[in-house]
This record gives sequence, structure tokens and C-alpha cells, in this order.
Amino acid sequence: MNIKYLVELSNEEESSLVDLIAKGKTSARKLKRANILLMSNNRMSQDKEISSALNVGTATIYRTKKQFVEEGLEAALNEGARSGMPRCLDGKQEALLIALACSKPPEELCRWTLSLITEKLVALTELDAVSTETVRRRFKENDLKPWQKKMWCVGNMNANYIAQMEHILDVYARPENSAEPIVNFDEAMKQLVSDIAPPSPVKSGQPARIDYEYKRISVANIFMFFDRHRGWRKAKATQSKTAVDFAQCMKELVDEHYPDARKIHVVMDNYTTHTAGSLYKAFKPEEALRILNKLEFHFTPKHASWLNMVEIEIGNMNQQCLDRRIESWEILHKELAAWEKRRNDAQASINWMFNVDGAREKFTKAYASLNQS
Repeated sequence: MNIKYLVELSNEEESSLVDLIAKGKTSARKLKRANILLMSNNRMSQDKEISSALNVGTATIYRTKKQFVEEGLEAALNEGARSGMPRCLDGKQEALLIALACSKPPEELCRWTLSLITEKLVALTELDAVSTETVRRRFKENDLKPWQKKMWCVGNMNANYIAQMEHILDVYARPENSAEPIVNFDEAMKQLVSDIAPPSPVKSGQPARIDYEYKRISVANIFMFFDRHRGWRKAKATQSKTAVDFAQCMKELVDEHYPDARKIHVVMDNYTTHTAGSLYKAFKPEEALRILNKLEFHFTPKHASWLNMVEIEIGNMNQQCLDRRIESWEILHKELAAWEKRRNDAQASINWMFNVDGAREKFTKAYASLNQS
């Protein structure tokens, strides 16, 4: 027998459905069922009309009406959760999977892969088989990526580390002062290589192609200066990075780049050549002292390259200019000069957000251990 269910909403029920639809802050299925009940109220519309207006099957309309009449409004709106396929892994098996992902991979391998960890899980349980897709979903639910590794180096945060860190951050917090500019300094490396076979240029429907073979020509060192207040940088390619090379950079900084500055504050790491003594190796004592009198060195803590702003600009240089094969010194100098000019003309800078207050908030444990006996 074809049973027809009559929907008769009370004023309160009708009002709540209207409000639910107006707010729209619920699932599409629930909104569709609310519309079915409103359109079915007191036979306002026929099932075919509702089906056409809401793009819903007549079976869904029938079930919604039936649940409203037999179980009430809430049951009609919130049709029981669909069971779906049962989870392939129980609680213990999922816990084992997570433990595996957090453990070291086998000795002969550098990292876990989906297939490898799936095989290991089957071997350690009574499961006959598990798909890699099941493992992938469990990793996604638990925000696990055992095949990834990120480099993050914060040294031993003892009192000396924190003191140096806060000093650097305090230097960064100083307002712009053309008489005492702040310049970040560091080195980078670039291999000069040439193609064995000539590359193929990009064509319609075909990307540019380069042969996997190449010939190493030389290794270039690139000194990088960066002044974020001025939006200025200088990339200087050299064949070495000796004490004499460093001293020459400091001389150029004083005499060519900031001749009118009273004092230049240079932020850099503790590399062996980054010392006042390097200038005495390169110049006569009178000249070395003249240059040093216009410089003040500020050293980042060990394992704190993240504190040197110039590292960000070196990353920009590597991505924007050097992410390709460069075969000669002539091309390297030409490309660096063009990149440097474009960045300087745009006065491209860095919005440095980290400060002393942020450090004290982020490294609370390290700060708390400072005064412990």
C-alpha cells in the first residue's frame, strides 16, 4: 500500500525552518530537507514540483516526510549518519601506524615511504593487506608526513646565545639613520657549469629541455651586502673568500658604498675571516685602523643564520637569478649586476617582524632556565 505522509508544521517549527534557511550556516543536505518540509507543509506543493524546484529525488522527499511524521522535526532534518565503509584500521593498529611514522626508518633507508610503512604495518599485525591510500588518509588525519624533513637550527640557547640574539634584535629595532646605517653581510656559493649538449628552447606544447649532463667550470663565492632601510644590496662574485677578500669588502663598504656615514653597523656571523684582524692582514696598520674606526661589527650567535636578514636576500638571489646553469664568470657578473640593479631600483626590502618581545614569548622555556640554580 502506498502510504502518503502529510506534513503539518506548527508555527514554531515553520519559523525555525525559515530561520535555518536564512542563516545558511549548516550542511547542504540539512538545508535541502528544511526546504522540502516547508514546501510540503499543508500540501503547499506536490512532490514533483518540489523535486523540480530543489533538484532532489522523490525518494528523498518521501523519506523526509516519513521521518517528520514518525520521528519529529529533528529526525527529519538530521537523517541518521551514514555508516559508510568500516574503518580498515582499529585503534591499536592506527596507534601502531603512527608510532612507526614517528620512528627511524630501516638502517639501509633514509626515510619512510607510503609503500614501505604499509608493508611494515602488515608484517607487524594480523592484517592481510592494507592499501597505501588508507595509510595516506590516516597520516592526513593525524597531520603526519614522515617522508618530509625540514632544516631548523637553533643552537644551545644558553645565556650567551640569548644575549647575542637580543643584541641583534635590538640593533634591528633602531630607527633608520643614514649616518649610522645597518648592513647585513654574508657569503653564498654558486657552481659555474656548462651544458654538454646544447639546451632546447621552449616551443608551443613543449617545455624547454636541458640535458642531464653538464661540465663543472669553477666555483664562485658571492659576498652579499644588504641594507633593508635603504632597500639596497650588493652582490660581489669572487674566486675566493679569504681574509683579504673580506677586508676588501669592508673597505668598499666604507669608501664606496657609505662614504658619508659616521659609523656602519655590520651584522654577520662568526666565520673565521669575519674579524678585525683580517683588515690588518690585507692593509697597512694605519689603513686597517682607519677602516675599522668607521665599522662596528655585530655577530649573530652560533647556529643562528635565521637572525641574519641577508640570508633572505640570498634566497631571493638564488631563486630569481641563479636557479639555472651559468657557465662563465662573465655571465655571472652580468646576471648579478642586472638582478642587483632591478632590486635596487625597486628598493625591495624586508618587513622584519621578529623582535625582543617576540623572542621572549617564543622561547619561554629557554628564558625560564636562565635563572635556575
